[in-house]
Amino acid sequence: MVDIDAAGTSYPSVPHRPMTVPAHEAEARSRSFHDVMARRRTVRDYSTRPIPDGVLEWAVRTASTAPSGAHVQPWRFVVVTDPERKRRLREAAEAEEREFYDHRASAEWLAALAPIGTDWRKPFLEDAPAVIVVFEVHKGPQSPRPYYTKESVGISVGLLLACLHQAGLATLTHTPSPMKFLNEVCERPAEERAAYVIPVGYPAADARVPDLHRKELDEILVRL
Repeated sequence: MVDIDAAGTSYPSVPHRPMTVPAHEAEARSRSFHDVMARRRTVRDYSTRPIPDGVLEWAVRTASTAPSGAHVQPWRFVVVTDPERKRRLREAAEAEEREFYDHRASAEWLAALAPIGTDWRKPFLEDAPAVIVVFEVHKGPQSPRPYYTKESVGISVGLLLACLHQAGLATLTHTPSPMKFLNEVCERPAEERAAYVIPVGYPAADARVPDLHRKELDEILVRL
């Protein structure tokens, strides 16, 4: 059997090796994963405790297992740990956030954000030991045209967050708009477009999060 990739190149297929999970264990495994992930929260207060070696690399590897349109894999993960570069990132992001809160956001949007207590200040972009900036990779000199780019990158980021949470780390998904400043800060070419800014680290000892409640299953699940 031969498949054809997005560039028209033939490549051989290989036998699928699925995970083998006994039927009587399937629900318990899915529930166990849920119970871990249910503790995931967006964190804005970070400790200076260093991230163990290898964790970020394995998280990015995990993110790269996501499905993507035509298997183009249209993502780039830029890990920022340099303090000066994090400072520049924060300053540029806060400039955009001031514009958002002062001029761009509708009254309805600001009202929705009010209970969470967010504003233009983003100290976590400097406080977290690492910031992962995720870029969509569009057609360029060294990259093919992607398909379903936002969907593909979104799925990969979900896997990234899950892996980091499994490792005991906290994250936050920040999406300043517009994000073109991130190309300069991260030294990325024009065909790469920033999609997510994700601080990563251990939560501060006194970190607090809003007392939020997730929707019940019957509010989100429809069986037909």
